[in-house]
Amino acid sequence: MQYRILGTAGHIDHGKSALVKALTGIDPDRLKEEKERGITIDLGFADLRFSDDLTVGIVDVPGHERLIRNMLAGAGGIDLVLLVIAANEGVMPQSREHLHICNLLNIKSGLIAISKVDLVEQEWLDLVQEDVRNFVKGTFLEGADIIPVSAKTMFNTNLLKEKIKEVALKVEQKSSKGIFRLPVDRVFSLKGFGTVVTGTAVSGSISVNDDVEILPSNIACKVRGLHSHGKPIQSAYAGQRVAINLQGVEKEALKRGDAAVVPGKFISTKMLDAKIELLQNVPVLKSREIVHLHLGTTENMARIILYEKDKIAPGEICYCQFRLQEPIIAMSGDRFIIRRFSPLETVGGGQILDTISQKMSHKKVSNTFMSSTQEHCLIKSLQK
Repeated sequence: MQYRILGTAGHIDHGKSALVKALTGIDPDRLKEEKERGITIDLGFADLRFSDDLTVGIVDVPGHERLIRNMLAGAGGIDLVLLVIAANEGVMPQSREHLHICNLLNIKSGLIAISKVDLVEQEWLDLVQEDVRNFVKGTFLEGADIIPVSAKTMFNTNLLKEKIKEVALKVEQKSSKGIFRLPVDRVFSLKGFGTVVTGTAVSGSISVNDDVEILPSNIACKVRGLHSHGKPIQSAYAGQRVAINLQGVEKEALKRGDAAVVPGKFISTKMLDAKIELLQNVPVLKSREIVHLHLGTTENMARIILYEKDKIAPGEICYCQFRLQEPIIAMSGDRFIIRRFSPLETVGGGQILDTISQKMSHKKVSNTFMSSTQEHCLIKSLQK
């Protein structure tokens, strides 16, 4: 069986959740408040199962600018993106911010759906499609298929399914080798089962009755059961959406941002060395500023120390150290997003280089980092 994770992206009320329901028959809006207000507030989940042993898990994200933190909690583990832009509104602010985030997370594959085409005339639709083509120039979605669809009339939903399958099969599946790690994006309890955590397994594999550790809380427990897309399984592998029924831990002890890992293989850290890239058209970022660091399903306050610079300008790349308010679980090679402390806006992102860092002054680092080739080799060796 092959597994891929598709994430939605796009502005509020552009029909992401309605389109997911039209494609899968599953309503990703699971909360009472979401159904009452008609907007997505938190992450939603569904899946597309194809006949040739391919399952595409879908993570549906909220589109409101005030819910970017929830969007980012679901974006870290995706393999391909479905950017949804409503035909009656066109490109909007969160269309742009979500696309920036996907670029910074180094997502390389995806599709574009022009939704709500039943609300516009063909002439207007042609203009919107041309605008979207210009919008995605210079991004990973340049040249991606643009598919007009309607969740209301089901126009082109079967075509979109086939295109999702086509793109998904071209994406390399995550390796089940290495150390099991699942960033937790949801915690709940079920009567008769106990505590359950869910997430996308980003590496390794795990089986029923295996020991597991929840970090950074240092909670030891055991896998009582595993589910994927509503079905019980004996083992889970990297690339799958997984629900883990945990034995020996209370729901209240866990939270989004924790990680379920193989015991004894990870160390929590409050200091990370990284390579950072700032977006164009954002304010200058000064060394020692406080930022919001989003990595995996975590959000953490951090002071950023720029190496060999006092500030980084829009579009620039440099090395830095993050000094975190709370401990975190990370690996070299992980991608992250940073947002300003105030006002809240996405300003950049990058890649973790070292999770076992020492506190250094930005003036003592002339020989600390390496060429891009050496950097790549280091990341690969640390991931083995």
